[in-house]
Amino acid sequence: SEKHIMARVVKVFRTLRNHWKKSTFAVCVLSYGGHWLYGKHCDNLLRREACLEAREFGRQLIGSQERLRKATVLLNPAASKGKANNLFEKNAAPILHLAGVDVTIVKTDYEGQAKKLIELMEQTDMLIVAGGDGTLQEVITGLLRRPDQDKFSNTPIGYIPLGSHNSLSPSLHLLSDNRVSDIISATLSILKGETVPLDVLQIKGEREQPVFALMSLRWGAFRDVASSISKYWYLGPLKTKAAHWFRTLQEWPLVREVTISFLPPDLRPPDLPSQKPPRPNLLYRIIRRLKNYWNPPVEAPKTEETEKWEEKKLSTFELSIHTHNKNPRIYDSFMIAAEPDDFTVGEFITVGSKKEEDPTIFTKACTELEASACMLQLPEGTSGFYNIDNEEYEAMPVEVRLLPRKLHFFISAERRDQLQTQMQ
Repeated sequence: SEKHIMARVVKVFRTLRNHWKKSTFAVCVLSYGGHWLYGKHCDNLLRREACLEAREFGRQLIGSQERLRKATVLLNPAASKGKANNLFEKNAAPILHLAGVDVTIVKTDYEGQAKKLIELMEQTDMLIVAGGDGTLQEVITGLLRRPDQDKFSNTPIGYIPLGSHNSLSPSLHLLSDNRVSDIISATLSILKGETVPLDVLQIKGEREQPVFALMSLRWGAFRDVASSISKYWYLGPLKTKAAHWFRTLQEWPLVREVTISFLPPDLRPPDLPSQKPPRPNLLYRIIRRLKNYWNPPVEAPKTEETEKWEEKKLSTFELSIHTHNKNPRIYDSFMIAAEPDDFTVGEFITVGSKKEEDPTIFTKACTELEASACMLQLPEGTSGFYNIDNEEYEAMPVEVRLLPRKLHFFISAERRDQLQTQMQ
């Protein structure tokens, strides 16, 4: 029997040796299939654990006069190359339903529809944006264009990252390499209810209605090349460097001239306490009212301070304006960053490749300014586009103002702890 077993083993090895190409291919397929199945199994475990956690929220008792929390979800099914709807239904929707949230899902059919829908939407307990940068940018622009935006902007916003670009996610959650885990983490943070105030950029042209952004405005050579990288998909991992190199063959140097006027930053006032102070007793309130009646306080006349604008002319490969939503800070301000104008071709390719991975990376020679407002004056005849939160807009002279702590977004407890640690 041992001889038969050895004979079979020898036969197997001989077959593998004689058909090594087929054997190698089979091993690769089996390895990939096993890894894929294991990944699916891990994702299912994450979903199960999240659903069990969400079920505890759903089991909480509410009073007879209370109603379920209402959530309006604006879902862009076209995000992430058409995968967003499936990602939402498998990873986020079950968690919201198990938690006992009264969910209304509104799916967008075309670009720009989210902006129109949010302008007409009725008040809700929470607003959930399920999509990428484009969907989020449309929603906040529509929200802040509403006549009742002062009231509506107090509605807490949840962000479920389903797009190809999800620039806001690192500001709200600790990201992992697993997309399912990131979506589940974002959805659970909505249920837990902890929020953080975020700054908004108001960007206004001469004739256009204002556009609003949470992250950045970019204008320059690196932005232009980034928008063309997908055309070189056939070059695989070399496509980013190739796109930058081909751009230098068309035109060099890629320098932009801009005149920028800006206001210095304002000192950030302390955040208001979450709990209201206890109400004074009745006797104290009566005495205070009588005192104010007989000796009414005289208000000092308000003096309007003139804004002190500073002007700077810049020559740069790229100009960008970024909020500080990722970083703790003591000023109400945004950062203006202008890259130098003396890159070599090699430096341009290297820096551009890094910016493709993270646009907030700047070189040591970058000019950085802190401001609470600025005006960009472009030379006459300037063409091209801005990137406003990764969405293209025609380049024109604009005024950018900071709306500090304008919107409240749900944040994970882990990310909140990380921010508090950085502030210490």
